[in-house]
Amino acid sequence: MSRQLVFVHGRAQENKDSVALKAEWIAAFREGLALNHLTLPLDEEDIRFPYYGQTLYDLVKDIPAAEVAEVIVRGDGADDEQQAFVRSVLEEVRAVAGITDDHLREVAGVEVVERGPLNWGWVRGILRGVDRFVPGASGSGIAIATNDVYQYLKNPGVRDPIEIGVREAFTPGRETVVVAHSLGTVVAYNLLRREGQGQGWNVPLFVTLGSPLGVTAIRNALRPIGHPACANGWFNAMDSRDVVALYPLDSRRFGIAPPIENKTDVQNGTENRHGISGYLNDKETARRIYDALTVGG
Repeated sequence: MSRQLVFVHGRAQENKDSVALKAEWIAAFREGLALNHLTLPLDEEDIRFPYYGQTLYDLVKDIPAAEVAEVIVRGDGADDEQQAFVRSVLEEVRAVAGITDDHLREVAGVEVVERGPLNWGWVRGILRGVDRFVPGASGSGIAIATNDVYQYLKNPGVRDPIEIGVREAFTPGRETVVVAHSLGTVVAYNLLRREGQGQGWNVPLFVTLGSPLGVTAIRNALRPIGHPACANGWFNAMDSRDVVALYPLDSRRFGIAPPIENKTDVQNGTENRHGISGYLNDKETARRIYDALTVGG
């Protein structure tokens, strides 16, 4: 039986045609393959694309788009755990992105900085600082993405329908290369780690692109971490300017055995350095996926 490929998308895919979205991923993958003088090594029917884009969107669909990020950082309706999670991630983004107290004073005012990081004005200042000082990045986008990850990790009403779709993309015993992006890396890792071996999944290579798994609050929520038993290898690629990914999945940020192979020099050409097309069209990344689909297959 030939190998299959499963793509697991990230957030902000609501109101999109799943067929068209799958075609966009394949087109970007073809671009990366072409740089290696290669072509798609399997039929498109053997590429599975579980779509869950509406599930997260429906959580905030009644809130005006311009207000979603502020609602999240204020913690309206959120418990202490959720507020702490969001603020922890945003503070880590601030530190890694090099947004200093002086930057925060410039965008949020002296009083906000003096009150410190436990007030919501500080967090709002981080979002403004990202907008001002991190090229191509969106503070509100990062806040919403962080909340999406939290909802997946902690809310069964979100997690269960997402996982049902991804789970159905696998065929027990069939060799399946898994390529996941952004929030999708959290979903795919959690499923592979928790259920892969028991479900009889066989993953020659797990590929994570623009993954936030190394962010402290996210990693801690997934403890104990470990290499999915069903996966023979794990390849992680990121653009060092991608403020969603933040870190390579190395021994310090995601120390597991066997270790994850990291590529940190992707030049993602999308505006925010995080878009999937800028990862799948990377020459080395495309080659690694190709090899996993063909070598020994």
